[in-house]
This record gives sequence, C-alpha cells and structure tokens, in this order.
Amino acid sequence: MSSDSSLINQLLIAMPGMQDPNFSTTVTLICEHNDDGALGIIINRPLDLKLSGLFDQLSVADADPVVAAAPVVSGGPVGTERGFVLHDFEHSYENTLAVSDDIQLTLSRDVIDSMASGDGPRKSLVAVGYAGWEAGQLEEEMLANAWLNVDATPELVFDTPFADRWDSAARLLGVDIASISPDAGHA
Repeated sequence: MSSDSSLINQLLIAMPGMQDPNFSTTVTLICEHNDDGALGIIINRPLDLKLSGLFDQLSVADADPVVAAAPVVSGGPVGTERGFVLHDFEHSYENTLAVSDDIQLTLSRDVIDSMASGDGPRKSLVAVGYAGWEAGQLEEEMLANAWLNVDATPELVFDTPFADRWDSAARLLGVDIASISPDAGHA
C-alpha cells in the first residue's frame, strides 16, 4: 500500500446512514493502515467509566485525583479487554506508535502508571477496545460511502467535547453532517 493511499492520521466520520450500531455517529482516528488491514480508535464514545475505575482494575494506588477523574472512551468493539492511550508527543513510552507529528498511540502499561503519578502526557485520551478492519475491508467501506475522512487534528482528538466531535469533524470538510441523506449512493 502506498503512503498516498494510507488512511493513517485520518478521522473516519460515520455517514448518517451507517447501520452498524458499533459505528453509528462515530469519529474514528486511524492509527495503523497497511496491506494487512487497519486499526482505529473511536474518539467520541465516552463510557460510564473514569480513569479511577481503570486504575482500580490495574491496582494503581495513589493516583492523581485530577487524572483519575478523566473519562474513558469505547475505542471500538474489538479487544475490549485492552487499553489504548492516544496522547501528545511530550513523553516516550515502551510500546508507542506515531500516528502523526502530534499524536501517538501507546499500548503499554508504563503510560498508565505515568498518568496516575501525574507525570503523564499533557493531552491524552484513554480507550478500551479498538476498531479493526481486515485487508481491503476499510477500502471497500470507503468505496461504499460508509465514511467521510479528513486529516485529524489534535484539537479534535483531545479538546473538542465528545458530543460535538461528529459534527466538528464533518465541519473540517465544510460539511453539515445533519444535512446529508442517510441513503448512500454514487452520482
């Protein structure tokens, strides 16, 4: 796959006609995309879980109370027993993948420990689970008009309120997502 066709660091914006309840009205940051498939993190589905609950599950003691109050999102329907941390480039961790010049994805426990102690990244988003596509699957969905895509921005990933991310991501394209027909098609 050429770097021109890769969707890494793209936000996938679910079209209004998306039938799959796992992805309806979602915004997904693509973190990895190659000939084997794609991996993304849904960034606008907060759970009824705060980092304090995750810290408790991991037996992290004396967590920074401000960090512990941060929400956790459902990153997707796959691997829901695993945690993923999207964060800025301020720190380096054991198992980290660069998504862009501004966003990294870390899969290792050291980032959680760093966050709990108050020494973690300035900007972060913790997700449980991920969205995954087999080889060619995401490309087929793009051709079927299931998704809009736009370059990710750290502001949208880390700072925009969850409830506004779907509309805000579409506005990056100059699109009012509410005005798009739920019926997909080709002209």
